[in-house]
Amino acid sequence: MYEAMMIAATGLHNQQRRLDTIAHNVSNVNTIAFKNTRLDFKDALYTAGYVPALPRTPEGNQQKGHGVMVAGIAKDFSGGIFQRTDGQLDFAIEGEGFFALEGADGETMYTRNGAFSLSVDADGAYLVNKQGLYVLDANGARIRLPEFTDTVGMSGGGDIIFAAGEEETAVQLGIYTFRNLTGLLSIGDGNYSESVASGERLPADGATVIQGVLEGSNVDLAQEMTRMMRTQRAFQLASRALTTADEMQSIANNIKR
Repeated sequence: MYEAMMIAATGLHNQQRRLDTIAHNVSNVNTIAFKNTRLDFKDALYTAGYVPALPRTPEGNQQKGHGVMVAGIAKDFSGGIFQRTDGQLDFAIEGEGFFALEGADGETMYTRNGAFSLSVDADGAYLVNKQGLYVLDANGARIRLPEFTDTVGMSGGGDIIFAAGEEETAVQLGIYTFRNLTGLLSIGDGNYSESVASGERLPADGATVIQGVLEGSNVDLAQEMTRMMRTQRAFQLASRALTTADEMQSIANNIKR
């Protein structure tokens, strides 16, 4: 009976984690470039038991499970719906790819959120994201605006065009992709870092950068509501199994009374 209670408890615990994941997705339905997260499960460790009347052969082997456990947390990197802002420093990537950012410790980070702004210091004006991280060009250098820049444009291939009067300066944005996107490590604020699982970065040759729009969240509310209802049913089932195991344990304990 105790084992049955433990198996039911794994169901309750992990369905709660799934519900938390769904709640996280729903709460970020309006977050720029947010990527939907899915919690996957697998069977917990099995133990082998044998029927005494049968020889110890594979035919006489009984596999006994111990509940459910989390197999992994996967992100869906499909594109979100573009939202027009007409901002000169708002950019979205059409296709597969990430903007490159310089982290606080000098490490390179990656994001799909192209809501950029300017950071001005004694050295000039630099392109940064909402967290103040520097946006990098194709050579891995910070993007500095030329003096007297009055307009900012964009070519589809990823060149930012800085215009100062009749003089124009083009800077190639650093746009990269990875062989295994699901292997990227989420480090918060919609930013990612590469890992052994993702592989080294590659140029995102097929990506197109669009100015004046931002990529919205790719969360599908209808799908999340369906997942939530299924999770609630599974939670109720595990709860009922736990209650039944507890009642059976109580009956067993009171047999001699």
